[in-house]
Amino acid sequence: MGKIRFLDENGTFTLEDPEGVSHLYFPLASETGLKSAVAPNLAGDCKLDQETFLLEPVSIEDLRDSRSTRNFWCVSEAGSWSATGVSAEQEATRFTDQQDKSTLTAGLMWHMVCRETTRYGLRAEITSFIPPQENVEIMDVRITNTGTVPQKITGVAAVPIYGRSADNLRDHRNVTSMLHRIRTTKHGVLVKPTLSFDEKGHRENQKIYYALGVSGKGGAPAGFFPTVDTFVGEGGSLLRPRAVYEHQDGVSCGIEIAGKEAMGGICFPTVTLAAGETTEYIVLLGVSEDEKDVDRVLASCRTAEQVQEALEETKAYWQRKVNIRYHTGNADFDCFLRWVSFQPFLRRLYGCSFLPHHDYGRGGRGWRDLWQDCLSLLLMDPSGVGGMIKANFGGVRIDGTNATIIGDGIGNFIADRNGIARVWMDHALWPLMTTELYIHQTGDFDILNEMVPYFKDSQAMRGTEIDQLWEGSYGNQQRTGSGAVYMGSILEHLLIQHLTAFYEVGVHNIFRLRGADWNDALDMASEYGESVAFTCAYAGNLRTLAELLRQMQKRGQNTVNLPEELQELLENHFESYENISLKTTVLKQYAKRCIHNISGRIIQVPLIKLADNLDGKAAWLTGHIRRQEWIQDGEDGWFNSYYDNSQKPLEGKTESGVRMMLTGQVFAIMSGTATDAQVKAIARSADRWLYKKESGGYRLNTDFHDLKLDMGRMFGFAYGEKENGAVFSHMTVMYANALYRRGFVREGYKALQSLADFALDFEASKIYPGIPEYFRADGRGMYHYLTGAASWYMLTIITEVFGVRGEYGDLVICPHLVREQFGKRGTASVELAFAGKAFQVTFANLTGGDFGDYRLGKAYLSSGDAAQMHRLELRNGKAVLKREIIQKLPGSGNLVMIELM
Repeated sequence: MGKIRFLDENGTFTLEDPEGVSHLYFPLASETGLKSAVAPNLAGDCKLDQETFLLEPVSIEDLRDSRSTRNFWCVSEAGSWSATGVSAEQEATRFTDQQDKSTLTAGLMWHMVCRETTRYGLRAEITSFIPPQENVEIMDVRITNTGTVPQKITGVAAVPIYGRSADNLRDHRNVTSMLHRIRTTKHGVLVKPTLSFDEKGHRENQKIYYALGVSGKGGAPAGFFPTVDTFVGEGGSLLRPRAVYEHQDGVSCGIEIAGKEAMGGICFPTVTLAAGETTEYIVLLGVSEDEKDVDRVLASCRTAEQVQEALEETKAYWQRKVNIRYHTGNADFDCFLRWVSFQPFLRRLYGCSFLPHHDYGRGGRGWRDLWQDCLSLLLMDPSGVGGMIKANFGGVRIDGTNATIIGDGIGNFIADRNGIARVWMDHALWPLMTTELYIHQTGDFDILNEMVPYFKDSQAMRGTEIDQLWEGSYGNQQRTGSGAVYMGSILEHLLIQHLTAFYEVGVHNIFRLRGADWNDALDMASEYGESVAFTCAYAGNLRTLAELLRQMQKRGQNTVNLPEELQELLENHFESYENISLKTTVLKQYAKRCIHNISGRIIQVPLIKLADNLDGKAAWLTGHIRRQEWIQDGEDGWFNSYYDNSQKPLEGKTESGVRMMLTGQVFAIMSGTATDAQVKAIARSADRWLYKKESGGYRLNTDFHDLKLDMGRMFGFAYGEKENGAVFSHMTVMYANALYRRGFVREGYKALQSLADFALDFEASKIYPGIPEYFRADGRGMYHYLTGAASWYMLTIITEVFGVRGEYGDLVICPHLVREQFGKRGTASVELAFAGKAFQVTFANLTGGDFGDYRLGKAYLSSGDAAQMHRLELRNGKAVLKREIIQKLPGSGNLVMIELM
């Protein structure tokens, strides 16, 4: 098995014999919609959305087994050879000394495979990429004669064009091929189906799917194979097509064919290559609604020079986008972080679908994804994030629940991808986390007073009833009794989310689980399930919200306007908090008053009174959880995370073994619910019961040895798979983040570094650089690229490890670097943007000490060409750079040096 080797600081890597590892795929995408997945043999699909697949949709199993791949054949007097390795002959020679030699090299949004055959004396180099502002995938194919004598070569591109919705893969596959209208042009094959097939309502199709070919000097192809039938021939296959092996010429341009499976079969003129000579071909695969646009794309990519320029522009574009760089004592780790920092962009482009493992959903992102992906944007490019946050709050309902799927564009929401009325009890948590980071990074408290509408559909009473009066003509924005759209501040939205959550409790006075929380697989306890884990998290959020209110008052604001309906949720009596029945009644009364319209009447509430109210609720929750949920295990212990639908605690020491989950520990630590002594006990327990080095780190839970039909589908999974005991990257990173926040740096470093080290061990993880959703029991990384763990990893590295973060608009620096993270010269640094200025922050460990041994000494700033060094203020163990100073700095060249004594 090969090994990943990094080639530069940009994260470019190489891998020998990539097809020797199963299930590898690489993402290519544009900002305008086109999304591809590319395997080492160029298998994989290409699409705009669920309805518009250029190439046949593939799941992870199809990726390995499908013959419907991007292929390029080289036909010579010696025989026919696939430059992508996809032929019957090459399949037969795998795992023998006759197997092709291949090398993969890739960087951000570009992918190259070099393949060489001694039998045919040829080397192929195929570079694939998608320009950032185009909906075309470009294959730049270079064929070199590695023999000692001249060879005649005929190149044949062979790409089956699927050209319809992913739904049609198993729904009228043959019937939908009858809709195809296929036409050959001077440079390729165009497919425009007559209809978008949907038995709920067929629609006239406007999409043109195309495959075009050009020789390196702009020459046109010699002929075409526009259908799968004409290419493979009777009895043939895509592994041994008769058109290739019988040296057929194909048809000319101007041919029209209807009702067949389409093929981007392009036969190029025969060329004679001298020994060592190279010829080049360009293959363009795309989707458009305008044939003039197809011509424009061809004109911009018809020469090798144009394609090379487009490739360099694509490389530079994504390198600029990922505007954070890391320099520690481990160059491979720094490159790993470069890919992790790139992953949030992939989430924005792909959503949670459209890669081979992610064969579910129909595109788009969920509510939780939307807010967590903003975390990385706030660290890389916060411009525009304020507008996104404002629009996103428009997905909150007046009863505190929210739409769960984000539609096209900003501020467009859908109740659920499956049309199911479902409430995730953690959804109110994430908007405040993101908004707080935004305020710290920008100092923009005004965002809390921005007025935003509420989402409205037929769901009411927090997803338990239907609003019988609502109909489509009402629209999707909450109205008052007068018919006006009701607008409330973002602060009001946050208060409604958290107050309604506080009153929705189960029989143990813990917040109800409802449909699930962050762990979607805890989905079979909607009646009686309770989430201790996220009750802890909400307690922390209530404290955060209270502190923001106090900060607002310091800045001159004394009151906030709230809807009068909310008044009954603002009671602040500990006695009522203990009364489960009363809390349930109060919430139902509020939700009932909001079932259709609201009054529109407003009350004014003093910010300090409101802050005290929230702090009181947080204090009660903290004490309640500490008293009720702690599980003592000798000197160690941990918190119970859940109650099941049988109203029993999920964790503890049982006859079948120890039951422990990581989730409850993460939020108990992060929220301050756990005392310092309890954090130490939890860390020891997690090391004992959850940590497994050979699987990548901390598992999500121990093996319960129980199907748990009263808890969720996760217990039906094999142990070590997905939510049932896999090393789930997202929760492990949040565990590390929580530990760092509480000052447990070594413990946090272990959690964070274990993921990176395992991901970088290609023999174990079998993934390209980056962080996957999880590592399964045997260590293989699964569901790569599209994970919220990437944003949290970035957040933790920058704001906790390097300790560079915003604090109400100021830049503060307080590192938690351990000895191993400094280079040979005793330095570590991070390059990033803050307040629109580019900074490089360098830490010099003058004594070589570990965290806890060193302290902040001197802190200097130099800017631009100025030779003068300016001292930074040191305050409470932090270096502080005030925002008013930052605003006067040049856009780049700002160097901060921190001496650690």
